[in-house]
Order: sequence, then C-alpha cells, then structure tokens
Amino acid sequence: MPAYEAVIGLEVHAELLTNSKMFCGCSVKFGAPPNTQTCCVCLGMPGVLPVINRRGVEFAIRTALALNCTIAPMSRFARKNYFYPDLPKNYQISQYELPLSEHGWIKFAVGGETRRVGIRRVHLEEDTGKLVHAGTMEEAESSLVDFNRCGVPLMEIVSEPDIRTPEEGAEYLRQLRAILVYLGVCDGNMEEGSFRCDANVSVRPQGSQVLGTKVEVKNMNSFKNVQKALEYEIRRQIKAVGSGEKLVQETRLWNADQEITLSMRSKEYAHDYRYFPEPDLVPLVIEPAWIEEIRRWLPELPEAKRQRFARDYGIPEYDAGVLTMSQELAAYYEAVVKVHNDPKTASNWVMVELLGRLNKDGKDITRSPIPPERLGAMLGLVAQGAISGKMAKNFFEEMYTTGADPADILRTKGGQIADPAEVETIIRDILAKHPGPVAEYKGGKEGAFNFLIGQIMKATRGKANPQLVNEVLRKQLQVT
Repeated sequence: MPAYEAVIGLEVHAELLTNSKMFCGCSVKFGAPPNTQTCCVCLGMPGVLPVINRRGVEFAIRTALALNCTIAPMSRFARKNYFYPDLPKNYQISQYELPLSEHGWIKFAVGGETRRVGIRRVHLEEDTGKLVHAGTMEEAESSLVDFNRCGVPLMEIVSEPDIRTPEEGAEYLRQLRAILVYLGVCDGNMEEGSFRCDANVSVRPQGSQVLGTKVEVKNMNSFKNVQKALEYEIRRQIKAVGSGEKLVQETRLWNADQEITLSMRSKEYAHDYRYFPEPDLVPLVIEPAWIEEIRRWLPELPEAKRQRFARDYGIPEYDAGVLTMSQELAAYYEAVVKVHNDPKTASNWVMVELLGRLNKDGKDITRSPIPPERLGAMLGLVAQGAISGKMAKNFFEEMYTTGADPADILRTKGGQIADPAEVETIIRDILAKHPGPVAEYKGGKEGAFNFLIGQIMKATRGKANPQLVNEVLRKQLQVT
C-alpha cells in the first residue's frame, strides 16, 4: 500500500462574550431555564426586523486582526436556508460571499517545529437552539428543544487545509482558543459548547497535489477527542482507499465512548443552502478609523508573550508555552518572579507543584489559594537558606490548605538549622553514638556515610541544611 498523507481543515465556532444576542436584545447567559431568553426576533416571528450587535462586530474585528486577516471594508449578511428542529426561522443569518475578513494565518510550535496554518475567513453568524433528547440519540423516545441559544453571536473561523496530522490539529485548536480567551471575545468552554470544532478530513497519496474525498467530522468536545477523532478517521479512510472502496462526501459523528466515527448524513454543498443576501440587513461598512482603534487596544497575544518569556526570563520554550496558555497564569508567574527573581525556579514551582495540585483539585489558576506574592516569598526563604527544599514542600502544602503566610509558618515551626557550630555539635553526638558505621566508613564503605546522614537528619527532624551537614560530617570523620 502506498504512503498516504492527511489533509485537514478545521472550522471553529466560537460564541462571543456579548451581553445580548447577535440581532436582538435577549440575554445570552448560559444555564437559564429553557426558553426563557427568547423574543419574537430570535424566534423568527413574522414582521420582525433584526438589528446588528455592534459589540459582536467589534469582537470579530478584534479576532481577525489577531489572526492577521484582512478586514473587508464592506461585508454582507446572508440567509443560509436549511431546516433543523432547533432553527425556528428555517434559515440562519450568516455571511457567505462577502465575509467580514479573510486571508489570515496562525503560527504555533508542534513536535519541535513551527507550523503556519492559513485562516481562510472569519465571519459572523447566529447560533441555533439546542435539542435535549430523552434517552440515547439512537433510541430517543422524545426530543425537546431549548431556544435560549438561538441568536447567540457566533464567530466562525475557517482554516485552510494546511493541517497534516492529528497532533497539529489539536495544537492549532489550543493556540486558537488561547488567542480568543486572551482577546476576551470567547470563554473557550468546550464542555458548554461555546468553543466548538468541525473537521474536514481527506487523504491522498504522499506527494500528490490532488485532494481526496472530503469527510466532515462533528461532535468533538475536547482537544483529546479532536485528536482521537482525526486519528480514527484518517485510519478509516486510508484503509478504505487502500482496499479500493470509494469514499463519499458525508458528515460523520464522533462517538467518544466507542472511539469511532459514524455516518450521519450526506455532506451538503453550498448550493444546497440557497444562500442569498439578507433582505432585512443593509451591508456592513467598517470605518478604517474603528479598525485602527480596535488594533491599538489589542493585548499582548500568546505567541508574543511566549517569545518574551523565553527571551527575558531565560526559561525553556516549553516552560514559556505552558505559562502563557492563559493571561491569568502568565500574570501569576510574573508576579512570583517580581517577588523572587529566579525565573526558572519560579517556573518549576508554578508548573509542577502549583498547577499539579490545582489540576488534581479541578481548579484553574484564578482559584489558587496561594497568592503569587506568598509563593515568591516562600522561594525567597529557600534561597536565603531559612528553609530547605524539603521543608518548602511542607510549607507549600500548609499554604495551599490553610492560606497561611510563609513568614508566619516559619515563626511557628522554625526554619532550617544553618549554624555551622550547631550542626557540628549535633554531628559529634551522632558519631559518638554510632562508632560501628564510623569504622565502616573509614574502612571504605560509602553506604555508612549515608546512614550517618540519615541519623543526623532524623535527629534534627529534617531541619538541618543538607549541604552544610554533608560538608561538616566529612570533616568530622577525617578528625575522628
């Protein structure tokens, strides 16, 4: 069988963090009782007129600029006609021939290489409602519909088919999500559906420029599921093509429980939707001055922040990538470094100890019980020799569970024994009590030295400075 490569394009739908819907004044708050956030406009009653949400347009422009897109001076909304039970108008207001922006790109690192994926377009539309099934989707006894989500501002970001592996696809989504969250335009919550992804996948012989039959995969609600779904679909298509089976253009659903894709329906083409200009909305004209005003207020984005962290703090690229995945995490790290200027040590403690504990407890950095200033102060105690690294772990645990200040813990429990005279007195007492191990050490048994170290640390309850103990013990063994 010849070698094949995958050709992947991703379509991301991101719900915007506006207070009201895209074309009416209804609330977009998540979790409200079903059908309590609707009106005659978002339900598509006869004679009503939509009005464009200016904030939604601003958020889309902000995103397009961050993704290096060209903003169209004039764009137009269109009616996308199709019937779903959760689409009360039987059409969706979207953009088609004249989108808000086009021709952007995003760069990210994966597998030690930098990848650049093109952005075909970023455009605005409205979300649909939500079906609630009684039982499984395959054997549902009944289905209910909640129209609260109908009309929620939705931004569609369509990539070029530049992605070649499932790993690239998952990383593209992580980076795109980070950008949207940095911009404050989307909360990125995949479980609640505010950040959703559909994948278009095809395979072709390695080196061929001819695209294979495209299959759309839906229903992926995590980065892990996106990667798994792409891996399965690529394997399925390669096996089918290799055995002479003819693939059909279709839409498939990802079944996370069985970890397979299942055929859902034949794939629609653009003409199936019978697009035509939305007659109730005039074309959208964007003034250049507004674009420049939005550009001036763009925050430092993840890629720029990652490069700055690696350059200014001298930490590895991996550390910089982890620490800049959210603005809150990046700000926490910088606050720690401001108190204790040892960037690598701070990086280790934030990434390993703090994030590890937060992940275990199902929390993010915004819910950390340890303020960054206190973590920095604790690292300062270690650097000063007031506490040892082992003691720091105990301090961290108490700080995490009780919110205590490290200075208060030090006053209560005491710090590290770092006085050479005190350490020497303790060591002489231990040597007097253990003449056997002393003789063994002098006879060439290095293990006896470790035994004596253990006795010293036991006698000091782990508070003696390990490096000082090592130095003083060797000196005392030479003169004993």
